[in-house]
Amino acid sequence: MKKEEPLPGRRALLRGAAGLSLVPLATTAGCFSSQGSAPPAAGPAAGAPALSRPQKPSAYRLRPLTGYGPARGLPAAAPVRSKPILRLASRDRTMVLTFDDGPDPRYTPGILRTLRQYDVRAMFFVCGEMAAASPDLLREMIDDGHVIGNHTWTHPQLLRLGRAAVRSEIESTSEVVRRTVGEAPLWFRAPYGAWNRAAFEIGAGAGMEPLAWTTDSLDWTEPGTRKIVDNVLRGAGSGVVVLNHDAGGNRSQSVDALRIYLPRLLDDGYRFGLPRRRSV
Repeated sequence: MKKEEPLPGRRALLRGAAGLSLVPLATTAGCFSSQGSAPPAAGPAAGAPALSRPQKPSAYRLRPLTGYGPARGLPAAAPVRSKPILRLASRDRTMVLTFDDGPDPRYTPGILRTLRQYDVRAMFFVCGEMAAASPDLLREMIDDGHVIGNHTWTHPQLLRLGRAAVRSEIESTSEVVRRTVGEAPLWFRAPYGAWNRAAFEIGAGAGMEPLAWTTDSLDWTEPGTRKIVDNVLRGAGSGVVVLNHDAGGNRSQSVDALRIYLPRLLDDGYRFGLPRRRSV
């Protein structure tokens, strides 16, 4: 797939959310593997209720982002971890929403609209081949204040690849993000949650911290909108990182579920932030 050529003057990738400070708290014991995307389902999910309690756009989102200009290279190397971050230290019931496998023009725009409606920031762990095919969606993410992470180029099982192939998957994705939005990702997530030494070392060498998740919405199984909502609400808590998907299958249920659980969590007093990479 042909990579998108760089466009000068695009807004640079945000490194965190204004007014929120989340730092790594807990990591998993050793490498782990969990399920990933499932094949597309036969049809869309049942419709969700209309959005409630919309918020006015924040001044943060309305003012232009600073720091953009000529594209910069990869960030400085990050510390090499042996375990991915699973949870983040937070105050005031702050959580992190993440979306994997996109961007997909069929589903990502609906997720972005809902996040914009409620003035919430999230993290999008993109696959390079999807990012190259939909560069405008990456720019929209950045314009709305979201953070883009690296989820490899083709979403392979990294444990089955040699080191050179792992490096190509990771570094080519960082490069297409950098050329599209002006700065390379600072966060990496291994497909299927399958980590190994090469993933940690190569990710760190490309300037990224490894972020996993605390709560799996299980939307990749396409269990129905209501089940996804229940999974997220049941797993809510301070510092929780929620795994969702905006590609990799029929994600109509994921789009509908976000419309339901996001206002409920806000009504319950939860806030949503972005992680800040520790000083290196």
